[in-house]
Amino acid sequence: MSQEVFDRLRLIRSENIGPVTYRHLMGRFGSAARALAAIPELAARGGGRSPRLSDAQQIHSEIAAIRKLGARMLFLGDSAYPGLLGELGNAPPLLLWQGRLELIERPMVAMVGARNASAAACRFAQNLANDLVEAGVSVVSGLAKGIDTAAHRGSIGKATIAVIAGGLDIFYPPENEEMQTEIAQRGLLLAEQSPGTEPRARHFPYRNRIIAGLARGTVVIEAAPRSGSLITARLAAEAGRQVMAVPGSPLDPRSRGCNLLIREGATLVQSVDDVLEMIRHFDDRVEDVDALPQPFENDFQGSEPVVENVENTGDQYDSVWNLLSNTPVAVDEIVRQSGMTLAQLQLLLLEFELAGKITRHAGGKISRNGI
Repeated sequence: MSQEVFDRLRLIRSENIGPVTYRHLMGRFGSAARALAAIPELAARGGGRSPRLSDAQQIHSEIAAIRKLGARMLFLGDSAYPGLLGELGNAPPLLLWQGRLELIERPMVAMVGARNASAAACRFAQNLANDLVEAGVSVVSGLAKGIDTAAHRGSIGKATIAVIAGGLDIFYPPENEEMQTEIAQRGLLLAEQSPGTEPRARHFPYRNRIIAGLARGTVVIEAAPRSGSLITARLAAEAGRQVMAVPGSPLDPRSRGCNLLIREGATLVQSVDDVLEMIRHFDDRVEDVDALPQPFENDFQGSEPVVENVENTGDQYDSVWNLLSNTPVAVDEIVRQSGMTLAQLQLLLLEFELAGKITRHAGGKISRNGI
């Protein structure tokens, strides 16, 4: 293991270092070592204390746990990192994986839906998943009860990808332990969290963005109007991916979310041909996924900073701080109202975030932390 890999993991696990912050730090300083060294000064300029950096022993322990599981690390910027996922502004800096990484080289379609799904919906999901993998597509889901389980059951041993909310060694739900173990051997199991992390409510939206981000399109099969499945569909739409839904009876509350998606413009799905038609259209739109620019070089060790150096004045700090409130606002709006360049603003926001003064939200929005 190289020192740069160790430093990247330490940077990712440090306080106040979220996916967007990690991306900006690596872009500005070119290596994790330089980024770690710069954090105290950046936080001080942002008006706060330096965030607590991960303890070296903690990182050694995590690496030992990863090796014990027979898992591997995949960093944002590595050549094998999924290209579509890397397009997200909040793409996970690190994925831990077990199984067959080559499954991400196939076109990917996400399948999500109700945990308390009907037998008919589960049967449809299982058959659809099987038809997709037979057509050369990898099926991505979240290993939850109901539709997720059916989707994995229909594609396991062929091309199933499970993204979990906790650590690779945590089985959730417990009744899917056998399936999770099999996917880690015959499919691909992905996790953003460290080994030993029990899934909490806050982890599932992060898991959902990975599911949506990996795939060319997301198929929703039975979902309540305010369900996590609809959150995944919204994240897919925000990322410019195809959103598809299977219609259901208006008398069944589990179908209301899907019917709502269709009413709002999602593609109605009745068979595998409907899904394949939409992801072919996606191919025509992006032309060549592999040709899309990657966020970083494959090896940061000793590389030069890749973002221009900018400096900000005290007046600019005050101006931007006054434009912020506890209500999330788009970064583009702050650029427009402050008159700063995007590079200047991103540096200032980086300093504010490291100082613990702002929070980043979905859709490129930011807000004060109320301090």
